[in-house]
Amino acid sequence: MDTKRLDLNLLVTLEALLTEQNVTKAAHRLHLSQPAVSAQLSRLRDVFDDPLLIPAQRGMTPTAKALDLLDPLRQALDQVRATVAQHTHFDPLRARLTVVIACTDYLQAALAQPLVLRLRQQAPGVRVALRSLDIPQLGAQMARGDVDLALMTPNAATPSLRTRHLFDERYVLIGRRGHPKLRRRITVAQFARLEHIVVSLHGGEFVTPVDQALAALGHTRNVVLSAASFLFLPEMVAQSDFVALVPERLVRDRSAQLQIVECPFPVKGFEVSMVWHERNHGHGGQRWIREALVALAAGERSRAEAG
Repeated sequence: MDTKRLDLNLLVTLEALLTEQNVTKAAHRLHLSQPAVSAQLSRLRDVFDDPLLIPAQRGMTPTAKALDLLDPLRQALDQVRATVAQHTHFDPLRARLTVVIACTDYLQAALAQPLVLRLRQQAPGVRVALRSLDIPQLGAQMARGDVDLALMTPNAATPSLRTRHLFDERYVLIGRRGHPKLRRRITVAQFARLEHIVVSLHGGEFVTPVDQALAALGHTRNVVLSAASFLFLPEMVAQSDFVALVPERLVRDRSAQLQIVECPFPVKGFEVSMVWHERNHGHGGQRWIREALVALAAGERSRAEAG
């Protein structure tokens, strides 16, 4: 058999013909004209080198080869249909899927963690692999399929990738409950005199854009510790008299252990978006995950506004 001459439409037609054993009924089932189905039957006979269906008193009778083909043909087409259905009509309760998400440690805690907890209830067969965000390599990672989705600031993404806004983040000042010098309303001078922890993603730096904004107001911040991760800060602050500026979502549920106050001068926040490659855009499961993230971010935003 020359499989180069075979296409999926021919196999679907063969299934309908073997099931109906009538060209007119098969044409009606396939929403095709009778001449079109007759032409496809002719091609099928040529491909399989067999009459496949022989005219009978009522309809047509399958040949022995046709009867041998029917069950494996149905199984193969059913598998194709199931695969297509899974990718277009995603059933979260039954699906088996692994999603690789790249993001910073802050977004792992603020967004990926609640996503995973929600998936255990709504899509228990979906596994999530979290990996560190590598912006210079992200485009190539997504093109290869090593990363399915990234959570990040959209301005860092290459134009070839798709993006969708999730939320706008802002910074808040945190200190331990009962901090002797931290009040709900503090002045810029009082802020500067507090003992601060800063986050240096590159490691070891004690000056950030916040210090530049503070210098423009004539003040210098008292920085005593430079950390490599935001995740370290809430626990460290809760056990000391240190304070820190952190993304609000990181500490939204920590008000029992921490004082959370407004910074006394404007500090620029940042936008968080999800980023994905065109290769995943039409995938039903990937699309469902993206919509789950949108709903999760919207729910958190509504909760913050209500609070």
